[in-house]
Amino acid sequence: MSIKPLKVGLIGSGAISYTYLNTLTSGFAAVEVVGCSDLIPERSKARAELFGIRQMTTEEILADPEIELVVNTTQLWNHHHVTKAALEAGKHVYSEKAMDHTWEGAKENYELAKKKGLLLGAAPDCYMGSAWQTARKLVDDGYIGQPLIAYSMCMRGYSSHERGPLPEGFVLDPMMGARGTTITYDMGGYYINVLINLFGAVKRVSGYSQVFTGDREYYNTKNPNYGKKIPAEGGENVMLGALEFENGVYASLVLCSEAFSPEVPRVDIYGTEGHLSLPDPNYFGGWGNDVIILQRKGNGTESFKVPFTHGFSDTDPSIMPKSGKGEPCHNSWRGIAVVDMAYAIRRGRKPRSSAELALHTVEIIDAIDRSNEDNRVHTMISRPERPAPLKPGYYGSVNVMEASLDT
Repeated sequence: MSIKPLKVGLIGSGAISYTYLNTLTSGFAAVEVVGCSDLIPERSKARAELFGIRQMTTEEILADPEIELVVNTTQLWNHHHVTKAALEAGKHVYSEKAMDHTWEGAKENYELAKKKGLLLGAAPDCYMGSAWQTARKLVDDGYIGQPLIAYSMCMRGYSSHERGPLPEGFVLDPMMGARGTTITYDMGGYYINVLINLFGAVKRVSGYSQVFTGDREYYNTKNPNYGKKIPAEGGENVMLGALEFENGVYASLVLCSEAFSPEVPRVDIYGTEGHLSLPDPNYFGGWGNDVIILQRKGNGTESFKVPFTHGFSDTDPSIMPKSGKGEPCHNSWRGIAVVDMAYAIRRGRKPRSSAELALHTVEIIDAIDRSNEDNRVHTMISRPERPAPLKPGYYGSVNVMEASLDT
């Protein structure tokens, strides 16, 4: 597995940068993180010191000839211009989700990367985790027969949660316009990517969406903002999509942040010979998110809890982050698609989290919005290849699991 490490620079040292840097500095042979930057120098300084890398400016990262790949973990409304600047500087780019907050912006950077012969990809990469690669193997090996219908839903109640105010991206930024905010772009990619991992590209899309602006205030008394209004501005926060995949599978996509409920994440797959009930796509699998229930026809319906066939499971969330404070998704492997991209660059193959997949994800959300406006079924323009599966049976150390990516 000898390989020249790909040197990486990270732009955007906010909350989600922790898990990326934690993953990418954990001993993978294919990547070497050089440094990080941020608009707030104190944040990049803290991250650099924590992970033993250089504090840099964005200009230094873009000008450094040794840095071949930029990881863009800025806020969503900054993804477009940061990615564009990195591509223009001759760097490959992997962006936090989504690749862009508009279809037009995503297409522009997709074309730029193609013109320059650079790789471009975007999160989420949870579909590369243990739960979702196991589900992929079950589908591919015929355990549920011919897949027919998929049901996916992310139901949240931001008004009723116990945490503080909503993230900045959930309040309309003047740079963004109406599209590209709220739960649709924040969570839609997780569900879309796991479905594409299982079934391949989407052929046609229709659906409904709306900006719900009812009585929006924090009404959970445990929330420190109890009684305060939630800004009504923003993108669509209630969405119902119908997806027709190229292979004939139909799927629903439900995204809502206005329900009275804790989070309800669901992905269920129904086939001619069985049914898969899958864990939360926001996780890689493990530590409370590890149940894959397989129901199959036999003398009677039989149910099994399926053990994982792949590595990259979530780690113990009770182990505190290196920073000594709460860090979002600190126990995950977010960023392994960057390692996969490094292998793609060195081996001359396609990355699993490709530019086409990232573009497809944005187009699906955009197409549902447009279907709501024009009452039409939209035929997809983008057509990504189904991501190649990871090798099963690679567990344990980082170097052992890394071998499953080198294919």
